[in-house]
Order: sequence, then C-alpha cells, then structure tokens
Amino acid sequence: MKQRKTKFRLSVWQILALAYLGGTIVGSILLILPFATKSGQSTSYLNALFTSASATCITGLAVYDTATHWTLFGQLVILFLVQMSGLGFMTLVSAAFLVFKRGMSVGSRNAFMVDSRGKFNGVGRLLKRIVVGTLLCETIGALLLMIRFIPDFGAGKGIYFSIWHSISAFCNAGFDLMGTAESQFVSLTAYAADPVVSLTITALVILGGLGFCVWGDVIDCKFNFKKFQLNTKVVLVVNCVLLISGMLLFLLFERNESQAGFNFGERLLVSLFNSTTPRSAGFVTTDGVTLSDSGVLLTVVLMFIGGGSGSTAGGIRVGTFAVLMMGMLSVFRGRRDINIGKKRIEYSLLSQALAIFAACLMILIVAMLIICAVEPSGTSLAAVEFECVSALSNAGLSLSLTPTLKAASRVILIILMYAGRVGILTLALALAEKRTTAEIRKPVDTLLIG
Repeated sequence: MKQRKTKFRLSVWQILALAYLGGTIVGSILLILPFATKSGQSTSYLNALFTSASATCITGLAVYDTATHWTLFGQLVILFLVQMSGLGFMTLVSAAFLVFKRGMSVGSRNAFMVDSRGKFNGVGRLLKRIVVGTLLCETIGALLLMIRFIPDFGAGKGIYFSIWHSISAFCNAGFDLMGTAESQFVSLTAYAADPVVSLTITALVILGGLGFCVWGDVIDCKFNFKKFQLNTKVVLVVNCVLLISGMLLFLLFERNESQAGFNFGERLLVSLFNSTTPRSAGFVTTDGVTLSDSGVLLTVVLMFIGGGSGSTAGGIRVGTFAVLMMGMLSVFRGRRDINIGKKRIEYSLLSQALAIFAACLMILIVAMLIICAVEPSGTSLAAVEFECVSALSNAGLSLSLTPTLKAASRVILIILMYAGRVGILTLALALAEKRTTAEIRKPVDTLLIG
C-alpha cells in the first residue's frame, strides 16, 4: 500500500513569526559588514543582532549611538528595517500578492485582517490606505521637522534628519541621530522646549500608535464619533485618558526633578511628550536618569500598556487593557455581562486578555531574574525592570543600562523585543501543536481564590 505523503504547511502565525526572525537575521548580517561602521571595523555579531532586532521590532534600545557608530549605509539599513516593520510584514506580503496579481487565499486574507484588526472586505483598499496613510503622515512630519532641522543642521543634513526622525517617530521606533561622541543617547533633549519638534514627534507617535483600522474607521465615518466601531471608540477614549492623566501626573511628579528649570508652558510640553513616548516610541526630551521614582514607575506602567492593536506600537495593547478594566468592574459588580457603552463583549475576550497579561508578567519576571543573576550585584533592580519592560513593550526607553549589560543579558533583551513585536498571543498560536480537542467535557469543581 502506498503511504500518503503529508504536506508540511506553515500556519499564518508561524509565517508571521518567521518573517520577523528572518528580517532580524538579514539585518544583522548587513550590520556586521565593515563599511556599516564609521571605524571601518566589523561590529560584533551579538551587537549587530541586538541592533537589528531592535530595529525590526521597532523598539529603539541600542548598544551603540546610532549617529556616531554607524555609517550612512548602516543607518539606512536600520531605517529600512524600521519602515519595513512599521508597515508590517503581513502588509508587504499581501501587497506583493496584489501587485503580481497572484491572488490571495481565504486563509491569507484572514491572517492579514487579523494582523491589522480591520474588516474582512476590501483588502486591497485597506492596503492602499495603509501605504498611502503611512507615507502621507511621514511626509508631513518630515516637512514640519525641516522647519527646525534645516536651520540647525543645513539643507542636506537637515532634510535627512527630518525624514529619519519622522519615519522613526511614526513607526514608534525611537531611533535618533542626535547623539554625539561626547554625549551619547541624548535623543531630543535639545528640543525639550521646542513646540515644533516636540509636538510634531508627539503627533506622529500618536498616529502611528492608533492602528490602521482606527484610521480607516474614522475616515469612513467622516469623523462622526457616534458611527465609530466599538474598537475605534475604545482606542480613542482610552488613549485620550492615558495621555491626559499621564501628562498631569508627570507635571506633578517631575516639577522639582527632571522638569526643574522649565517654565509652566515648557513643563506642559515636556509632560505631554513624556506621556506619549512611553506608549512605544522611545524618544525622550528629558534624560530618563533624571526622572523621579514616581516618574520612572509611571513610565513603566505606560510602556506596559502600549498602543493600539494592529499599530506600530507595542505593549499589551490598549484593547487588552480596556477589556481587563471593564471585566474587573463587571466581576466586582456581580454582573454576568461585560458591557462597554451600548455594546456587550464576549467573556472569551476577557480570557484572552488575562492570558496575555499573565504571560507578559511571567516573561518579565523570568527575564528580570536571569538578568539580575547575571549582572553584578550593584546593578539597580529598577533599571533592570525598566529595561525589560521597555524591551517587551517595544518602547525603547532606557535608563542607560543596555550598553553596559553582559552578553547573556543582551540575548534576554533580544528575546523580549522579538516576543513583544510578534505578540504574545500570535507567538503562542505559532508554537501551538495542532491537535483535535475532545468533545467530552470534564466534571466541574472549584478552587478558593482571593
């Protein structure tokens, strides 16, 4: 008898996970080339891999100052990885299918729509909206930044800096070119009180962190809030609450710390920036090491929450946070349903949200334990926590610990960045075994909790 040959097929989740892994490896190979560094010497593979992973996962953590270590070639490799990941591998793959008119299977369409959290119909239209919207936002952002950067750096360098930082901000990457040999990782501290640079970067970060489906829904409904889908309403409302509350808390916590020396208007500007960038951007206008303990903790919370699903942001996502909060309120009030406005959501969403939340916490705890065990005893626990949350949430903020970490700790951060970008739920589905579930349900019992 002839044995049937079973075809080995990768699931869409496995393809997505492998795409990010492949991009990271290719980027690392390009970054170890001697002409990628200004010294003309090859960068160690681990550091090249770390930089590539940070760019591909649009995180922004760095072991080298981007401006002083990498040549134009190396910088363009980083920028390409950032832009490619910002648009999304699934978007690029789907666009390739459309360009070459090879069509898309139902499974591919479903995978693309799940990744972008949009409607099932109009995949081609959504693709055009994503690409056009991204390029439009980045172009406008670059033009606004040129107002300040061209006078400061000259025409050529000013245009290059404007395009670079616009792409990096919109993709929530946090890589910058403002560092110098004397003062590394200064980010945008020189423009802390500059409304043109600060507000432009803030707007780009917010737009990139909302998610492609939110844009589409807002445009389709002609900015009529009542017609928005529930997801759009939740993302917009929760984002506004987090931005305003974060700004007010930073204004309170940092008045005598990192914001000392600023007038009230400048403090408002800095507080808004500090409330926006932890959501996954990675830029700073005030040095993180000057933050108060309250400011550091608030930053960690904002990084952990992150931005919208299907966006360039990281974290557990705004939708997950909203479901957890509403589910908690429903349980405490003894309600059977989870109601948000005039709509009800399924309890299965709460289960998924809890799973993502618990998985992120467990991953962070394990990573922190390993790094604390590897690093010298004098290493600050707060700095380790900050760096780990920043890596998993793809925020890219740092308390200047990353460049001093040992090789094993850097590997841990690479894993965190990869897991955070691919997504905990996506990664779990990619690694899950295919098995048929038994129809017979086991008897119900109970446990004591609380």
